[in-house]
Amino acid sequence: MAACWKEAGHGRATPHGALGSVQVGDAQHGLAIKAEQAYSRNMTRTTEIIRLQPFEAAIFDMDGTLLDTESVFRTIVFDVCTELGFEMTDDVHRNMVGSSHERTQQLLVESYGVAFPYTLFDERCRITMRERSHGGVPVKAGALEFVTELRARGIPTAVATSSRNPHAQHHLSAAGLLDLFDTVVTRDDVVNPKPHPEPYLTAARRLGVEPTRCLALEDSFAGVRAAHAAGMQTIMVPDLVVPSAEIEELGIFVMESLVHVHLAAFDPA
Repeated sequence: MAACWKEAGHGRATPHGALGSVQVGDAQHGLAIKAEQAYSRNMTRTTEIIRLQPFEAAIFDMDGTLLDTESVFRTIVFDVCTELGFEMTDDVHRNMVGSSHERTQQLLVESYGVAFPYTLFDERCRITMRERSHGGVPVKAGALEFVTELRARGIPTAVATSSRNPHAQHHLSAAGLLDLFDTVVTRDDVVNPKPHPEPYLTAARRLGVEPTRCLALEDSFAGVRAAHAAGMQTIMVPDLVVPSAEIEELGIFVMESLVHVHLAAFDPA
């Protein structure tokens, strides 16, 4: 598959107004405004400032990329911590986004001490999330349309997530997306979770496509690091976090939404 791209300008696209969905503390407000202003100064129409290499498969992160679940989970995390007698903070939560079960446990113990009841915290969060998803799981803008067109064009697709298999199967099914993917790689399928490249390398192997010929879509730092380390053409579509200096230095593309990725990928111009 050879996607058609317009001539690159700045070398990457940046999220216009992305900080509007990011929760920041008062102490960080000034920095957040400066970051948003910097992104706005560089913002032009997405399809006019980037050029990607042709790709033969597309691999998506799940929560925050395909599914609009991170903001819901954020509320749950804050509520459960309060119930357990701990105060969740924006900084701690931000570091949890995209992290594996093990990394999240390590982060919370480091932040609150060994007395933090992680097993109980994890159980309550999972139960609450499942209860709230009974009516369906919201899908990110453009996700269904983009994946559907990829399938129509014969481009294989996969999910690479840090979530465990039961969670991934339930949420993708509830969102009506599960049958659109050739394979779903979860935490249960790998030894090393993100930011290690193993989840993405496993997905590429299952699809029978070389990693360098894969397009990877991510919203978290851990996911971007994983896909980039796998050698994939990586696009960050920010959800609750905006690119850090480290992420920018990786040279990946940052796009506003999957709608923009879709339009760019199949723009006939």
